[in-house]
Amino acid sequence: MAAMGSTTGWYPVARAAEVGTTPVPVGAAGRAFVVVRLRPGGEVSAFPARCPHRLVPLATASVVEGRLQCPAHGWRFDTEGRCVDIPSLGPAGTSPPRADLATPWAVEERHGWVWLAPDPTATPSPPRTASAAEPVPGSPAPPGPVFGNLDPSLEHAWHPVALSRELRPGGWLQVRLLGRNWTLRREGSGLRADPPAHGVRERLGVIWLAPDEPADVDLEVPEAVDRRFVSRWLRPLRSPGPAGPLADTFLDATHGSFVHASTIGPTDSAEVAPYRVEPEPGGFTSVQEQWCDNPVDPEVALGGRPLRQRRRTTYTYRAPFQLRLRQEFLDSGAATTIVYLVQPEDLDSSRLYVCLLLSAGPGQPLPTPATAAGQIALQQQLLEEDIRSQAALDLAGLPLDRRDEVHVPADARGIALRQALCDFMAVGRRQLAA
Repeated sequence: MAAMGSTTGWYPVARAAEVGTTPVPVGAAGRAFVVVRLRPGGEVSAFPARCPHRLVPLATASVVEGRLQCPAHGWRFDTEGRCVDIPSLGPAGTSPPRADLATPWAVEERHGWVWLAPDPTATPSPPRTASAAEPVPGSPAPPGPVFGNLDPSLEHAWHPVALSRELRPGGWLQVRLLGRNWTLRREGSGLRADPPAHGVRERLGVIWLAPDEPADVDLEVPEAVDRRFVSRWLRPLRSPGPAGPLADTFLDATHGSFVHASTIGPTDSAEVAPYRVEPEPGGFTSVQEQWCDNPVDPEVALGGRPLRQRRRTTYTYRAPFQLRLRQEFLDSGAATTIVYLVQPEDLDSSRLYVCLLLSAGPGQPLPTPATAAGQIALQQQLLEEDIRSQAALDLAGLPLDRRDEVHVPADARGIALRQALCDFMAVGRRQLAA
């Protein structure tokens, strides 16, 4: 088929009978696409393999009201590839030109096959016969730099490698960090790592390891010493991908209506009001208010408060992979702080540690064990949904060149994350050169 493709410019990519309203990944001329019918029995449309926003593979997209909808943030595209809806911009928002998909030059359904012409060709229609579709290439990687789990600058940071409770006195534990195995031992004099590291320590109920002299800034968690809060660590989870896109997801306020639609439900409006990002040493903070469902509020079941409540979230980030989200429910006074710590194990593996710190509000008794258990169960579900989303993303790292993705105002924290990692890389390189 390679010879026919180079001569005619047409590529048979899928059996027509196999293409319905679920996107089918295909390849043509060494490039990745998806083909799909935007209405049952309708014509076949072809699109690039990834959404231009956060490079989510469109093979996982769905057809909604005759449009192709990205599963992560709900961006919708018509049959010509025009971006016709970005929920975070609201109904009056205008999509930026770069949000449109660069569709192939032509797509035809002939002789029982779907044919693609990725580029203009002098042959007006596909040839009469086709023996086999071209193999599907892997989804294209961003052309610019990405921040992956084996970036050399990560040698100069404190990384979480285990919960304190995972390493008993006199015991040992093998962990994976930056593509290498380390053995941790808890001895009478403290903690030791083999091979030797710059440092091993315990903080916030976590064991941390710094391979070389650290250049990062510690994440502070005031709730950890606040008696109004009870804390619970979730069981660690493993994500089949790099830590950067996972951190990007935790800082994002627009994916919940789509990635977590079956868990916490869609919001009344996916529009995101403008918010500010304040730079700080080692990272940034950002405050945002939204309406959300609060199913774990005991008063909801008793009829004392509505399910939909006002929530103020303060995001605090420290490079490379430490995050704190303080969620204050303004109707009840309750507060939930979530601490996310990510361990870059290998190029395609990250371990995630999450701590919940719960308060029922000023003057209220501490949350009951049943309330804490309900919160933990909900967060575990949300994390598993995020991890499934990360597995589908299939990226080697977080793209750092802003031209590789399309950004809208709701992505301000994601842009700040990319800038913070660029700054962290620069510091790490100076450390390596010293």
